Amino acid sequence: MAKQIAVIGLGRFGYSLAVTLSKLNVEVLAVDVEEGPVKAVSNEVTSAVQADATDMSVLMELGMRNFDVVVVGMSGFEASLMTTLHLKELGVNRVVVKAASDVHGKILNQLGADSIVFPEKDMGERVAFSLVSGSVIDHIELADNYTVAEIVIPNRIAGRTLRNLNIRNEYGLTVMAIKRSNKVNVRFSPDEPLLEGDVLVVIGETQGVHRLDAEFEKR
Repeated sequence: MAKQIAVIGLGRFGYSLAVTLSKLNVEVLAVDVEEGPVKAVSNEVTSAVQADATDMSVLMELGMRNFDVVVVGMSGFEASLMTTLHLKELGVNRVVVKAASDVHGKILNQLGADSIVFPEKDMGERVAFSLVSGSVIDHIELADNYTVAEIVIPNRIAGRTLRNLNIRNEYGLTVMAIKRSNKVNVRFSPDEPLLEGDVLVVIGETQGVHRLDAEFEKR
């Protein structure tokens, strides 16, 4: 599990990603060259820094090589390429980069980016995922085969408890929170009966999410 993630570039994509990860109890360092975005996100993440990520020495000072994942969400073409190159030269374990076009993506791939994200395309993939998965209503892929997903409790599962479902042992997933009536509960009892419409926020291997979804969808 990626426990420490840095997000560089706090536009709409970067800001949303940083805040979402933080809500999922991931330690997040948010970085942007502009003061405004840094101030806007400062109360939402572990730490936020105004810095020029295209400067190799700045990346070293921020300790980027110590992060499990670094996401480059910068809008500038050259800045994105330079930052990606520096991160790979520093030996960062996993570098995920937002691409603005197929050409941009191909160049990033040549520079050694571990994963390339096309926001519009990936949003389509998330919609497709929700269409084919009956109980999974949303998911975020944190790394290869590793996903955070929201799974709704169907009628046939209502009344059972987390202890009874044994989700960790049976599916390799950890339940991080339960959403009920628009409220998020992170301090829940494993013996509390689940209600139809409750949403489990789980994290684990994508295969485990698919297996749990298939079980929930059985008639």
